[in-house]
Amino acid sequence: MLITNANIITWEAPNRILTNHAIYIEGGKIKDIGSTRSLIAKYPKAKATDVNGQYVMPGGICAHTHFYGAFARGMAIPGAAPKDFPEILKKLWWPLDRALDPEGVRYSALVCLVDAIKHGTTTLFDHHASPNAIEGSLDVIADAVDKSGLRAVLCYEVTDRDGSVKANAGIEENVRFIKRLASNPHPRLGAAFGLHASLTLSGGTLQACAASIPEGAGFHVHTAEHESDEYDSLQKSGMRVIDRLHKHGILGPKTITAHGIHFDAREMDILAENQTWLTHQPRSNMNNGVGTAQIESMLRMGVKVCLGNDGFTNSMWDDWKAAYLLHKAEHRDPRRMGGYDVQQMAIYNNTALAQTYFPNEPIGQIVPGAAADLIFVEYHPYTELTDGNLPWHIIFGFQQSMVASTMVAGKFLMKDRELLTLNEAEIAARAREIAPRIWEKYTEEVNKLS
Repeated sequence: MLITNANIITWEAPNRILTNHAIYIEGGKIKDIGSTRSLIAKYPKAKATDVNGQYVMPGGICAHTHFYGAFARGMAIPGAAPKDFPEILKKLWWPLDRALDPEGVRYSALVCLVDAIKHGTTTLFDHHASPNAIEGSLDVIADAVDKSGLRAVLCYEVTDRDGSVKANAGIEENVRFIKRLASNPHPRLGAAFGLHASLTLSGGTLQACAASIPEGAGFHVHTAEHESDEYDSLQKSGMRVIDRLHKHGILGPKTITAHGIHFDAREMDILAENQTWLTHQPRSNMNNGVGTAQIESMLRMGVKVCLGNDGFTNSMWDDWKAAYLLHKAEHRDPRRMGGYDVQQMAIYNNTALAQTYFPNEPIGQIVPGAAADLIFVEYHPYTELTDGNLPWHIIFGFQQSMVASTMVAGKFLMKDRELLTLNEAEIAARAREIAPRIWEKYTEEVNKLS
């Protein structure tokens, strides 16, 4: 395949913007880049797709999301609104995850995958929970990802909140799925070992997880999203969250910690020393009223901070915008969280994280040999667009509606806004049919709390 008449944003370091260029794709990978005229002459038999001046760039990467939360959209929480994040967990998320059955798991994933394709997010790190449908749940999600054509790294959330039997089942599901992919690799699937958060994990369970994780795998865990996580850790162990996880061998260069809003300086040091990843979810943090993480400080300290959405829509440019604005509002200082900081998280750090889990080929760059994971954007700048000002064009100019086509591994998943691998209308219709069942079960779970 030959993509012609493209304006290419390579997202190399340093980045290049190439006008009226072409990309030659073979075997799911980028084989050549050059001017449109030169590559047409070089590959005369290639099937050409003329994109008429669209911007072509690597697909977006989401470093932390929750497919299983899809059925929360529009769902009423019985009784008074939750007053803080611990109540949000108890009244919304934990009853909802207990309401999911295998079909609910599948359609939660499918609707999120449709959303990702439409919004140009091609690689996602999912964190799953379904306590009443644990065994095989990662296979159900993996099948949906495979059908969609996207890339994803999957894990199951181990927690003690549903008892030791289900905690052990969660451990077994992670181990089984990690070993499944190790013995039978899939080019677009990866696996991590999921943990909920320190506040719902005993020392014994943390030790069991550390002892069970297959060699070479990493953890994916929530950390200090609310003060209660730190208070709980201090009460249980006399240590703060990151110190406690470090003691149990959870941290390291393949481990992802999410949020980190209430870390102290030493916890940030430990993350940097252990080369552990942190993901920032600004839209979610604002929605839950949990505070603002010290992201700029952590970036300066060498923490590898990435950008996720925590289950919000898979338009990662919305998280660019939210990150850019949140820190200015929080600190009442328009100089905070510059565009280059947002770019560092969303592009370079997210790409490095994806590369850690998909090491066989470059991802997130348009260079020869890289995976042909591309999005095609109908953006018509009315001021000069350069590598120097690109972050601000994205923050103030790019919109999710501008994504015209999405490709992964050289295969179009959406072309000219037509979905090719998933049928959105059929998926949405079936999701609407099963939603009442899930909402009813959710309400039953909530009522058990009263």
